[in-house]
Amino acid sequence: SHEHKLNFRKSKEVCLSYIQDAMLQKQWKRAAEFLTFYIESVEKDFSREYMGPSEIIWRIGTEILCHHSQGSIKELSSFIELMKTSGIKRYLKVCLEHIFHLLCNGLIEEAYQNLSLAESWRHGERTVIQDKEMKLIQAYRGLLDYHSWAKQKNILLEHGQDGVEDLSVEQEMHSCFRKAAVNLKEIIKIPGVWDVFVKCLVDLLEFYGDHDEARQVLNDYAYNSKFPANPNAHVYLYQFLKRHGESKKSLISALKVLHDTVPSHELMIDFSTMLQKSKKRKKRRLGLEVIFAALDYAGGKENVKAWSCLARQMKQIVTSEKHLDWIKQEWNSRKDWWPAFHFSRYLAKRNWQENESLSYEKALVAGILLGKDCKYFKYVSHQGCKAQVKRFRILKKFVNKHSPVCLRISG
Repeated sequence: SHEHKLNFRKSKEVCLSYIQDAMLQKQWKRAAEFLTFYIESVEKDFSREYMGPSEIIWRIGTEILCHHSQGSIKELSSFIELMKTSGIKRYLKVCLEHIFHLLCNGLIEEAYQNLSLAESWRHGERTVIQDKEMKLIQAYRGLLDYHSWAKQKNILLEHGQDGVEDLSVEQEMHSCFRKAAVNLKEIIKIPGVWDVFVKCLVDLLEFYGDHDEARQVLNDYAYNSKFPANPNAHVYLYQFLKRHGESKKSLISALKVLHDTVPSHELMIDFSTMLQKSKKRKKRRLGLEVIFAALDYAGGKENVKAWSCLARQMKQIVTSEKHLDWIKQEWNSRKDWWPAFHFSRYLAKRNWQENESLSYEKALVAGILLGKDCKYFKYVSHQGCKAQVKRFRILKKFVNKHSPVCLRISG
């Protein structure tokens, strides 16, 4: 009856909410019991939509088995095998999840076998979504072929011997290289974020000396407009260019894009340092802007290299009294919040106790930006002089000597 169907649907919804509640409270045994009831109710419900319940059972069941105290990878694999046959349209997606769990448990051989089986799966005409999933299946097989190649490479480099054994390892390596390269090249043709696949492919190409193709792969990954914005793509390109001794112009170009997307990235210290060494005034100005921007974020609060980079640049400017307006422009937009964010007495005390070098660099910057009466500068310089550390006496003299210049900056 209609009323019976409504009550039945309501009881299923209640059961599902109990499962959710148990999972949120990490009560995995209780969640498993409710899931059993839910599965039984789904089996009796002839009014359900075809895709709905089995998707829920697969997702929830996998999560419970991964966290259940009595769960094992064997039980999880058995459950996933059942899920593979419960919905043809989700077969490849379930296979991928199974492979992830096997890899996370170090079962690489089993993962490779499952990838090979999934790759040979056929059922009617494949949809566009299934085509993409198949590309992923092939890509992960390429990743495991790369893993085998890396193992053989290490054997060759560390324990290889001359003769037949050495030749067999090389042959096995080259076989793995060919299989891995084919599948990895295919996946990176599709717009997406493929960091791990790109890194492995570049490693393969570099090892065999194909630097031009490796560079092309990284350039496409970083600059192809069809791909989503990905800061890592520019990091990989920069690292590759640096490894191969490319020009400063190429390195700066790669890091400029990274700066525009992630100004807090740790490579901004390298970027700022490179810009400061330039003969062009415009680039040196940008170098100061880059390091100021990097320290606007919490990740830079205790980064000694970053503070040292800023302190060095500011000291040069103050000593020469050239381009003081550069510092003033950067400081004007920060003077309302940097003192509390970076230069409080509390931070001065903590930095001094935990990292003397950090407190020195920050004290120099604080003294220039806020003058000799700054809480941070006063505390750290006093502690440094009290401890009879020579560089803190020199620091105090420097700020006192250039006090009129510091006042011009702070306004």
